[in-house]
Amino acid sequence: MLSLEALEERIGYVFQDKKLLRRAVTHRSFAQEHNERLEFLGDSVLNCVIGYALFLRDKHFNEGELSRVRANLVCEKTLHEIALKIDVSSFLYMGEGEVKTGGAHRASILADAMEAIFGAVFREAGFDTAQRVILKLYDPILTGLTPEQMSKDPKTRLQELLQGDHLPRPEYAIVAATGAAHERRFECECRIERLKIVTRGTATSRREAEQAAAELALTAAKEALK
Repeated sequence: MLSLEALEERIGYVFQDKKLLRRAVTHRSFAQEHNERLEFLGDSVLNCVIGYALFLRDKHFNEGELSRVRANLVCEKTLHEIALKIDVSSFLYMGEGEVKTGGAHRASILADAMEAIFGAVFREAGFDTAQRVILKLYDPILTGLTPEQMSKDPKTRLQELLQGDHLPRPEYAIVAATGAAHERRFECECRIERLKIVTRGTATSRREAEQAAAELALTAAKEALK
């Protein structure tokens, strides 16, 4: 396990209260003082920061479009990508059983840890500092957003692509739902029969799992229709 000082360097903030950062990366399987309350706080701060960034950036988008893009940016998939970039798994405190089952690399746990880290920064240093930390980590994603991604989610873009080639709509189905109530996981399948494409996405909600599967199918469909 790496030192928490290395994590501070990667997020761009040094904690005065080191115990607060440690709690942010402590899973409930490890100790009673775990990160779930900080995760709740971080989720709220993250939604506000990203929502405000989108509000300032794209003044011609309406409320529905802004909400859709924000949902894609604060979802488990995006948080997991950020967690992988800064190697959050190397800093997690987890119970032995969770470690043995691969918990340190589970997307939901890494995404939750990112939210808890954001919550911890906000708890200690306030909104402005939390905003700076979040935007620093999100900068490559926000900079790389295309107008197409800004206006439509993966399911919509996939459907429009298929309709443009006079192909039937993709079919979605939940193939698995696992975990306890507070850690529910959905695995969704997206199937495009005419192109022989089958993809699967996993997330903590059915909607996000469908979007994850659709995004993979969109990439495959674009390649197949070249």
